[in-house]
Amino acid sequence: MLWRKKTPEEFYEYLRYQKEFRPVTIGGYKNVLPRVLRHLGTLTPKPKEAREYLMEMRKKGYSVSHINNSTSIIENYLLFLGRKFKKFERLKRPKPKIKDTLTEGEVARIIAAGKDSREKVMMGILAYTGIRNREFCNLRVKDVDLEKGVVRVFDGKGGKDGVSYLPREGAQLVSKYLSEYPRDENEYLVTTLVRGNQYTGWDLRKRVKVVAKRAGIDKRVFPHLFRHSLATNLIKNGANLMSVQHQLRHESQTTTLVYIRAFPQRIQDTLQFYAPHYV
Repeated sequence: MLWRKKTPEEFYEYLRYQKEFRPVTIGGYKNVLPRVLRHLGTLTPKPKEAREYLMEMRKKGYSVSHINNSTSIIENYLLFLGRKFKKFERLKRPKPKIKDTLTEGEVARIIAAGKDSREKVMMGILAYTGIRNREFCNLRVKDVDLEKGVVRVFDGKGGKDGVSYLPREGAQLVSKYLSEYPRDENEYLVTTLVRGNQYTGWDLRKRVKVVAKRAGIDKRVFPHLFRHSLATNLIKNGANLMSVQHQLRHESQTTTLVYIRAFPQRIQDTLQFYAPHYV
């Protein structure tokens, strides 16, 4: 039997059916891998060529995230091709900085700036639950339990399911919205107005930007900023680490600690409050 070269399309099928990668992950591979192969001028790169390409990315000052993602993609492709190689070194990610988050007052202004219950519920769910952009777009009516005050997230980041709490004020926004825009429990909570299609991440980013501008917010506002802002406002108001971790559905407390470190004064205030009285 003659040996034949494997193709990138076969690689994507391999990722889908054998590795069971999610469509969004495979989409990332389809964006990056063709650029790598074009640069190298071959569909079957050698490990040495791949290593030189990654070193060139470092010299050009690409972001740590982009380099590490490209590294993972190249490694998986080389494994698919049957190439033997030594694992490529990953760059250490710099500690993320939490800045330019929205204050409680600014979030309130954005929700109030919604021109109708539909816009208000979009801003409100993002603000009160901290769910991610794609998670919001995937929400169906039945995923929002107004009686229990929870939002159920399915196939969230890392393919994980979870629950985020929805305070009474947020539940009231949903209730008003559904009374004005009745929907079946299996329908998406929010769809496009004209064709009734599922909302996309791009749709949501655009809508958030429009409403924030209408509210007179000078900061760059995007869906994920509500998540950061919820965490920082919870901590400012005295929420403990475990509560914030649970609400944001962080798998590790290390991720949640980023928000704690952003407010050293809050740590000092807490310690002062609970400090034992030795004298």
